[in-house]
Amino acid sequence: MKKILVIHGPNLNLLGEREPGVYGTDTFESINDEIVSHALSYGMHCEVFQSNHEGEIIDELHLARKKFDGVVLNAGAYTHYSYAIRDAIAAIKIPVVEVHLSNIHARDAFREKSVIAPVCVGQISGFGKYSYLMAVDALNYRWKASEENEQA
Repeated sequence: MKKILVIHGPNLNLLGEREPGVYGTDTFESINDEIVSHALSYGMHCEVFQSNHEGEIIDELHLARKKFDGVVLNAGAYTHYSYAIRDAIAAIKIPVVEVHLSNIHARDAFREKSVIAPVCVGQISGFGKYSYLMAVDALNYRWKASEENEQA
């Protein structure tokens, strides 16, 4: 059974309350329930972690390398300037999919650049809570393709 970790960065614990026009009205808890259920539909075990602190996110990424097969990461504002999180992703050697609820490329100029994107296997943004579900899909398809290539 594949194991994935979903990491939510700063302020995402306030989903449902925080800027609903940008981030939607679904609560943090309901989104997490949907992610876990979606992963389970593929036979994946999914755990969820949230922190408003950069160092805790880095520590969790480091731990993930030994416990999980992949990571879904919404680094929030850290996306745009945390070279420390970028370096942690590069160091762990498991696939990390970057996600954002909003389309970061259609927002403030400072939000358009992701310093973590170059070390992630992909980026999904702009689909609200479905960005997370699409990231789970992407990891599943990635692993299925890898298994098919090994069998060929």
